[in-house]
Amino acid sequence: MRAWGVAAVAMLLSACSGSLVPPGTGYGSAPYGGSPNAPVNEVPVRQPTPATPIPAVPAPPAPAGADVAAGSGVVAGPSVASLPISSDGAARALAAYRTSCGSLSRRTDQSGLTQPADWAVSCQAAQNWPANDARNFFARYFEAVQIADGAAFATGYYEPEIAGSRERRPGYDVPIYGKPDDLIDADLGAFSDDLAGKKIRGRVEGSNFVPYYDRAAIEDGALSRRGLEIAWAHDPVELFFLQVQGSGRLRLPDGGVMRIGYAGQNGRSYTGIGALMRDRGLLAPGQASMQGIMQWLRDHPAEGRAIMRENKSWVFFRELTGPGPLGAMGYAVTGQTSAAADPKFVPMGAPVFLSMDRTDATGLWVVQDTGGAIKGANRFDTFWGAGDDARAIAGGMSARGTAFLLLPVGTLARFGGR
Repeated sequence: MRAWGVAAVAMLLSACSGSLVPPGTGYGSAPYGGSPNAPVNEVPVRQPTPATPIPAVPAPPAPAGADVAAGSGVVAGPSVASLPISSDGAARALAAYRTSCGSLSRRTDQSGLTQPADWAVSCQAAQNWPANDARNFFARYFEAVQIADGAAFATGYYEPEIAGSRERRPGYDVPIYGKPDDLIDADLGAFSDDLAGKKIRGRVEGSNFVPYYDRAAIEDGALSRRGLEIAWAHDPVELFFLQVQGSGRLRLPDGGVMRIGYAGQNGRSYTGIGALMRDRGLLAPGQASMQGIMQWLRDHPAEGRAIMRENKSWVFFRELTGPGPLGAMGYAVTGQTSAAADPKFVPMGAPVFLSMDRTDATGLWVVQDTGGAIKGANRFDTFWGAGDDARAIAGGMSARGTAFLLLPVGTLARFGGR
């Protein structure tokens, strides 16, 4: 899962189209949702159990302009052995770390916190470490590090399941597009050293390189009649939230399942409609959750369509046939264990202990994913798997507390032991 949109909370939600179907097609007789004969899954938000976070180590916030963890302030956290890591949580985290830690030794850490060789010893030890002693594994090979003031914010994402069909049929007429072959990534660093690391995405039109079609153009049929449809969804609102999550499952009319995952994005800027709706006073108190926004979109179809088009981003999919959903590291992510973060502030594959103001978000996570809205220090998006429970938790996840990165022993000394 690429977790393009991730975050099912209101301020992170990108826009969904109320008019995903090209001109000349329709949704059937159900308003803003296709045929009344196909299911629309409504799952209420799971109410959290409050918890008291571990206080952060006194430290200033990240300096203005700090763009990586190494320049944001690095201080020692509590001993790993003292953290309230559950045995089950440690065992799940060990399994996840074992899966992806090898790539830590092969990739540059964008956060500036570690070197590839730092991870080799713990990764080798993880391969045969017994699950029932996982807490001691993390206590032995890692030290807790706090970035800046450690003030953490966590949301949730999940693998949604929506009604869909491999072929277009009554009640299933919202196209799910594969990645177009005219979508081109351009590395600007190849043209100028001043633009090193910067990329843009677009298409060739005549002799010009232009931005790729935005959401409105795609809704209006820019990609129709090109054979790009890999499946058809029943409900455009549900499809939008599947785009937010980055991958999901289609429950087929015969009861089978088709799994789809992120294949690309049109290069247009991501705009969260939840924040727009909140700022415009459209959401009532208690409605700022994924479920609340979905209900508003169905209750106000015309206004919803207009708001959704303000997000120009569009996500393309591919069918998944192997393990999944896949995170940004290329490995399958695990519910209640994997999380997304900004790789400039957390080494991809690193464990992190979140001590939050709700019990479900508190615990040991392994960062194996990224997200378009997950940016900056101590910002996390927790993955909850698939099914109604995952949807109920992720849909209302909004937790605040303290984050402690678990980095290889010796990392802190590189920063003067601050």
